[in-house]
Amino acid sequence: MKLEVTEVLWLEEHGELTLSQLAELSRLSEADLLELIEFGVIVPAKSHAARMRFDAQSIVAARTACRLREDFELDAYGVALAITLLDRIRDLEAQLQDLLARMPHGLR
Repeated sequence: MKLEVTEVLWLEEHGELTLSQLAELSRLSEADLLELIEFGVIVPAKSHAARMRFDAQSIVAARTACRLREDFELDAYGVALAITLLDRIRDLEAQLQDLLARMPHGLR
């Protein structure tokens, strides 16, 4: 029997993280995160000259990036492409659900 350990993290919607905190929570290095920021996968909530700040949604994106990198052995560009495609799929599925909800029940 295989036991899987799952980590739970309570995210505060209005909380902000530094780059080093995001690296620790996502299991990515700061260099990896900076590459993902460069590709637009992770977008800082605030970007001051001295420090970047990230919202809770950045943790989800960074952890997804980490899983994709580990599971499929992708480089930063491959991770960025995969996340972009996954986001596009989610958007299209939401649009489809919206269109289906507007259709009369007899036409579905």
